[in-house]
Amino acid sequence: MRAPMAVIGAGSWGTALAIQLARTGHPTLLWGRDLAQLDAMRRSRCNERYLPAAAFPIGLEIALDLEAALAGVHDLLVAVPSHAFRSTLERLKPHLRADARIAWATKGFEMDSGLLPHQVAGEVLGTRPGAVLSGPTFAKEVGAGLPTAMTVASRDANFASALATSLSGPHFRAYLQDDLMGVEVGGAVKNVIAIGCGIADGMGFGANTRVALITRGLAEMMRLGVKLGATRATFMGLAGLGDLVLTCTDDQSRNRQLGLALGRGQSLEAAQRGIHQVVEGVFASRAVCAVADRLTVEMPICREIYRIMHEDKPVREAAEELMGRDLRSERE
Repeated sequence: MRAPMAVIGAGSWGTALAIQLARTGHPTLLWGRDLAQLDAMRRSRCNERYLPAAAFPIGLEIALDLEAALAGVHDLLVAVPSHAFRSTLERLKPHLRADARIAWATKGFEMDSGLLPHQVAGEVLGTRPGAVLSGPTFAKEVGAGLPTAMTVASRDANFASALATSLSGPHFRAYLQDDLMGVEVGGAVKNVIAIGCGIADGMGFGANTRVALITRGLAEMMRLGVKLGATRATFMGLAGLGDLVLTCTDDQSRNRQLGLALGRGQSLEAAQRGIHQVVEGVFASRAVCAVADRLTVEMPICREIYRIMHEDKPVREAAEELMGRDLRSERE
């Protein structure tokens, strides 16, 4: 039998990852903040709120007590939104074993500090092995056991390899990386670009516009990532181009859904209400632009999405400004 693991965060993605770990033979404990939801999941053996079609496999149990969930595990995985990442780590810290290794499936810059998840983890937990999971994945498809590939990035090669092995099975393949910066920048920026693609499609602009936004959005992602010290090649992999294309083109993406609603004339408040879950790109647009300003990195698509999200700029006016920019080399 494989070693026990804990997953912290009982939303759709945390639940899907817990299901995948249990499928591969790990006794897995899933914990979240909402005790009523946890109790319902324990009784029904599924997450009826976020992932109702995915029954829990043998080996996946619901933990009602956080300290008990962490007591016997060497490796744990955190799957919470970026705005809750620091507070979650602070809550975990007193209960972690001295030799505990922590991975996360959190995407996005921290709003106030502009830090990425691996930097937040370093501040809160100090020097212990850490890893990030990212890539083109929808929780519903992982929960259903459909073929999936993603990236596991860590500076600790042993932890990266162990985590990839823990997740991998007949329908799930994990690839290794050591460029945490690049993987996390990709995960943060793609959500902003996906809102833009949704807006364009909602306005009826067509496939040409969508592909232009994806391609130039990738250029913005690379520009910011390289400035932060990432490796350019990382953005051509699963956690860069792969995740960007998935999020921009499939209607399972909450960020794309939000953009579609805005492009069709809904208000931001109405669009968010209709989705019923956190839309990371709304937060990410502000944080990405703040980091870009600090580093003097030009990101015109992200800037216009920020203005739509936070300055009430009309979507058509934003589109016209993007198309009216001065001509330049494609390599810029």
